[in-house]
Amino acid sequence: MRNPGAVRWRRAGLTAVLCGLAWLAGCAQPLQVSTDTLGMVFVRVPAGEFLMGNDESPEALAKAYPGMERSRLEGLSDEAPVHRVRITRAFEMGQHEVTVGQFRAFLQRSGHVPESVADGTGGYGYNPAYDPAKSRRGDAFEGRLPRYSWENPGFAQGDDHPVVNVTWNDAVALARWLSAQEGRHYRLPTEAEWEYACRAGGSGRYQHGNDPAGLVGVGNTFDQDAAVNWPTWRDRALPGRDGHAFTAPVGSFTPNAFGLHDMHGNVWEWVSDWYGEDTYARSPVDDPVGPADGDNKVRRGGSWHTWPLYSRCAYRNWNSMQTRYTLVGIRLVRELPR
Repeated sequence: MRNPGAVRWRRAGLTAVLCGLAWLAGCAQPLQVSTDTLGMVFVRVPAGEFLMGNDESPEALAKAYPGMERSRLEGLSDEAPVHRVRITRAFEMGQHEVTVGQFRAFLQRSGHVPESVADGTGGYGYNPAYDPAKSRRGDAFEGRLPRYSWENPGFAQGDDHPVVNVTWNDAVALARWLSAQEGRHYRLPTEAEWEYACRAGGSGRYQHGNDPAGLVGVGNTFDQDAAVNWPTWRDRALPGRDGHAFTAPVGSFTPNAFGLHDMHGNVWEWVSDWYGEDTYARSPVDDPVGPADGDNKVRRGGSWHTWPLYSRCAYRNWNSMQTRYTLVGIRLVRELPR
């Protein structure tokens, strides 16, 4: 479904696009960053407006993603219609995804028990000896099992890697604890804030434009390094190599025009919204927050195991609040004082 006003708004939004890219050109204020007591760096994201969603036809997507099944290309109707969104207040967003070290410090200081430990069922993990035929996903992740958690996803991680196997509830607990400690309001981004921040003034599929091959330079997604462990899916992998078969240290790739790293790939990021398939058809222009209730929460951005089609700025995915997985992590927003 196409928005008849999309062309008009693209023209009207040219100034916003140029402003979003201005810091790279040196014609705007320098990046405004600050660091909290957990060592999280936050970047100021300006207020503005953009066109949210995707209205590309399956035929156009088939040319960009050859070999993808038609059913996958037709299964993106929840990205439509493209609609104008206005973010009316500037906010601060984590420059990086929450790291293993930062999450460990949070647990030590707060006493929070991660949901995978508290409910006794554990998380998911990579096991090269696992039989993918046992998994409905057809991959080599097994679980839930108590031996897997944020500390052990089955592959090596340093303190500077993004934490995984964390639930939506764990993410909210972190935000609430930081709010109490810092005297500032921390929270998960809304879905609209997330896509606005990912696009950073651009209108392409990705922060760098439309070419999927360019993902190798801006994010840790499913490429030839990752495909070594999943030869069945090698034909879906990017042709290049980013040097990482699993998660990468945060900030390893080129930031977008707002100065945010890893908005494509590394780990999926929880947002605050309930998922609604028809949300965009009835979304308000100003600061939309999604449905009032639902069964699943949205996650955005793709991961180190995500194909290029699903790493686009507009792609929407979802899980229950209790989901913990080897591909899912956290990025927080911090509100500016009024």
